[in-house]
Amino acid sequence: MSEPVLELSGIAKTYKAGTPAEVQVLRGTDLSVAPGQVVALVAPSGAGKSTLLHIAGLLDVADAGQVTICGQNMTAEDDRARTAVRRRDVGFVYQFHHLLPEFSAVENILLPQLANGVSRIDARQRAESLLDRVGIAARASHRPAALSGGEQQRVAFCRALANTPRLLLADEPTGNLDPETSDQVFGALMDLVADSGLSAVIATHNLELAARMDRVLRLDSGHLAEVTTS
Repeated sequence: MSEPVLELSGIAKTYKAGTPAEVQVLRGTDLSVAPGQVVALVAPSGAGKSTLLHIAGLLDVADAGQVTICGQNMTAEDDRARTAVRRRDVGFVYQFHHLLPEFSAVENILLPQLANGVSRIDARQRAESLLDRVGIAARASHRPAALSGGEQQRVAFCRALANTPRLLLADEPTGNLDPETSDQVFGALMDLVADSGLSAVIATHNLELAARMDRVLRLDSGHLAEVTTS
């Protein structure tokens, strides 16, 4: 059996609540994501799903527990090593697209590749190919302000996959879109994930979208539990 692309073991995280009180968001949370597996993460507001994704993607550090990405234990690694793994193996998508407004769609996808040492010619070819796969190749030269909300988020998906990561982490990636656009954009994301063969953890409040993924996990009171959708 192939090793998990992502494995979280005993993850704990506590935040100060602005008073002497503390809020324990994660309480020994465990998660294992197999190669090519797409996992839905559902949770009530404030349950800690963003915290869990940030820890899984090495953007935040747990108080306790172990994070393993592609077989590499990242828990004791320094910032330089964590940054290298994050650039190479992890892609992020957020509820808001966070595209750079002064750059075109294709340039927003070029930039992370150039930062990773890819040549401009190869980076442009990949960026254009990704835009074509999500159906907006004709919008490549448009800046974010000239794109619809659904188009902006498709560009964000492409940017997240620009450096061919093995793991995609998405936090409410269709949360700002109307239901019809959300369904279309989510379909584009799922097609892109399937074509790329990567693993993904996608947080969503939409149970219909969650049911289209391989597994559904609910985060509540700091723990993850499998949800049966059939």
